Amino acid sequence: MTERRDYLAANGGKRAPMPGFVLQARDRGDGDVAKRIGITVSKKVGNAVIRNRMKRRFRALAREVLPEHGLAGHDHVLIGRASGIERPYDELVRDLKKALGRVARRP
Repeated sequence: MTERRDYLAANGGKRAPMPGFVLQARDRGDGDVAKRIGITVSKKVGNAVIRNRMKRRFRALAREVLPEHGLAGHDHVLIGRASGIERPYDELVRDLKKALGRVARRP
């Protein structure tokens, strides 16, 4: 996702807060089954080096988890939290799978 309006629309979707990030997921309802990802990390989390490191971790996380566990036709947004950079990668994988299960179950 590259446009601000897509991120704002996803903000109105389902949320699943986790220790290292918050997952937002919104059904686009456009008939396309593509799974889109957006990543955002605010300046509160740290300096540019920390934020970019976290974004790289989240991109790798999305490449690994979303193809199998992501929701078809949805926009997924990962919002970084300060504890996300120190959290072990395998725990982030587990957290994302859990978060995707939560938003899939919610009406």
